[in-house]
Amino acid sequence: MHSSEQGSSNSKTFGALLRHFRERAGMSQEALAGHLGFSKSQVAMVERGERPPRGQFVAKAEDTLSAQGALLVAGREFEANGIPPWTENYLVEEKKASFLHAYQNHVIPGLLQTEAYARAVFDCNYCPPMDDAEIDKQVAARLERQQLYRRKSTPNVSYVLEQNTLTRPLGGPLVLKEQLQHILYVGQLRHVEIQVMPHNRRAHAGLEGPMILLETSERRQLAYVEGQGGGYFVREQPEVGNLFGKYGILRAQALTPEESAKLIEEVAEAL
Repeated sequence: MHSSEQGSSNSKTFGALLRHFRERAGMSQEALAGHLGFSKSQVAMVERGERPPRGQFVAKAEDTLSAQGALLVAGREFEANGIPPWTENYLVEEKKASFLHAYQNHVIPGLLQTEAYARAVFDCNYCPPMDDAEIDKQVAARLERQQLYRRKSTPNVSYVLEQNTLTRPLGGPLVLKEQLQHILYVGQLRHVEIQVMPHNRRAHAGLEGPMILLETSERRQLAYVEGQGGGYFVREQPEVGNLFGKYGILRAQALTPEESAKLIEEVAEAL
């Protein structure tokens, strides 16, 4: 079983347990949500296995439902495959997406990262720090995801990158230069478009943070938003439609793919 499939199975197992103990306690989803400090829809998605628990969800649910440690044990299973719990279900959706659009304002997106750049990200971005074996595992998993570009059912992919992602010297100048050259290479693929949001754009539609938008072959839309405490899917309207609308505005406000490629070349040449 692939790690992403294992993660989805873990989510469904935890969700079934959560529902069992909630119903045993005679508590509604809304009531449990109130005790946990999450929304009713979030509780419902966890129970259906559509998203993993995040933050203090597991510990609070264990305490509220008096589950005798069962939820704590099930919650630990999310870390067994080395994938953060908020990432596992996203990877399942990413593998089968027909359209993938991403806006990033801090680092180069994982699907565009070179091995050296990805290693630099994992080497400096974790507290507590990872050991060498864990970094190797995470880098390998990230590079494997890039098979998406060569998949038989080729997806349409687009990116909007803040200009500062092109200049932050993660790993040093040589690593960054190789990374920028790789972005230019990927951007030449006929099903990929890469745009840069320039420094001199005073305001734009993405100021609330990064997002990834996915669309299935059935044209089902969903969005994935990630932050310091984890990530979550947005599936319901009007929220998911609003995010797709914001991304459309972002693309109109950014440099064109041709202008973006020229800027990336200039940054790489200056290193």
